[in-house]
Amino acid sequence: MPNDHSIEAAIAWVDAAVHCLDGEDVPLQAGRGRALTHGIRAVGPIPAGNRAARDGFAVVASASIGASSYNPVKLPLIVVAAGDALPPATDAVVPLEVAEPDGQTFIEVIEAVAAGDNVEQQGAVAPAGAMLVRGGMRLAGRHIGLLASAGLSAIPVVRQPHVRILAVKPGKTGASEDSNGPMVCIAAERDGGVVKECGTVERDRSAIAAALAKPGADIALLIGGTGSGTDDHSAAAVAEAGELSIHGVALRPGETASLGRTASGLPIVLLPGPAAACLWSYELLAGRAIRRLAGRSPELPYRTREMTTARKVVSSLGMTEIFPVQCGPGDTVEPLPSFTETGLMGAVAADGFVIVPQGSEGFPQGARITVYLYGDAEATAGFLP
Repeated sequence: MPNDHSIEAAIAWVDAAVHCLDGEDVPLQAGRGRALTHGIRAVGPIPAGNRAARDGFAVVASASIGASSYNPVKLPLIVVAAGDALPPATDAVVPLEVAEPDGQTFIEVIEAVAAGDNVEQQGAVAPAGAMLVRGGMRLAGRHIGLLASAGLSAIPVVRQPHVRILAVKPGKTGASEDSNGPMVCIAAERDGGVVKECGTVERDRSAIAAALAKPGADIALLIGGTGSGTDDHSAAAVAEAGELSIHGVALRPGETASLGRTASGLPIVLLPGPAAACLWSYELLAGRAIRRLAGRSPELPYRTREMTTARKVVSSLGMTEIFPVQCGPGDTVEPLPSFTETGLMGAVAADGFVIVPQGSEGFPQGARITVYLYGDAEATAGFLP
């Protein structure tokens, strides 16, 4: 029979058993979403020299003194575009709107400029030796742009974890549609993994153990057969392949989620077959493991917001419970029917979810609570243990 380990104990097992993978060099643009293995400093100043900050004409500023619409000053015509290196001996840029070309050789300037006007100075972005992006940072477009300005074409990032996803084939009375496989594959890719295998395995202990023990993965996720029924063999298969460390978690939905590893040390997360239980045991345990392997923050990848309960959230002592919620007026939030009642529809119809700790009976009306909100928010901070 499964033992109800606390979710905190299960998370502690994941954090102790799963560590950031080694690094690899990839082309700069391929680094988006990846975590840097170590910080990158500027080899030289950025920009390397003074450059035009806007389109116009490069000039010697002192030569423009006294220029006005009544007294245009004639200067050499040297056209520059924003980003161009400033030509030698020039120290300012006259904007297009305050100068007029006089043929092909000169311009007439009607407004004086000072040295440095409309110029991006050498080292203005970063001096030589400055930290550009710190180690562990998950790279977004702005980081890629800064590293490109430093002249980098390749960067050191954490290797993407290879994920094996196996769904135990349903029994005679089981559903034929597989919602869990596609759902978990997408979630694993969101968390930085590369799904190397997403298939099924016979409902047989030896077959499951053999499939888990195959080389070529950094983590294995096994879906279904996690209970204690006569036709549930996943836990026994993990024990046969290596070690079953945690069988059963005080998590609702997700009570039969389990953790273990093969004899070679490959971490295994057992996800229950019911879709909502599969989802939440993935998010709290398997997803955390994949995010750690990828060098990302292990925390749930959702925006959080402190909100006020419009109605009481009722929970049971002894279980960590996940409740779907809907946002109301202002900063209020109220619970929706539980995942036990609605399955995945509870996740799709909700604006987010709340986590009620194992030692709590819920949240009273008017309580300030942390709400995890669905959406497209993307965390950029990585995590290197």
